[in-house]
Amino acid sequence: MELIDKAMQSSEEVRVRLTQKAFMDADFRSKLLSDPKGAIAQEFGVEVPDNVNIEVHECDMNTIHLALPPKAELNEEQLEMVAAGLTCCC
Repeated sequence: MELIDKAMQSSEEVRVRLTQKAFMDADFRSKLLSDPKGAIAQEFGVEVPDNVNIEVHECDMNTIHLALPPKAELNEEQLEMVAAGLTCCC
């Protein structure tokens, strides 16, 4: 369970960093909305694999976005992806 906790913490750190940069940098925010993988590659210097989907939602005062963490039954590849920050939650 420790690996999952560490992976979720890493994922949260990635989410916070992306959110903060998008809040402060309008150009980055636009890039994150239109090309999330490109924006992540720009910010972290890593390519997101083709089999990983990233959806970025711009919040407003009338919408609540709820992202649930992955199920606990992750395989080794999925755990590595989460630990690398490639799966992140809102």
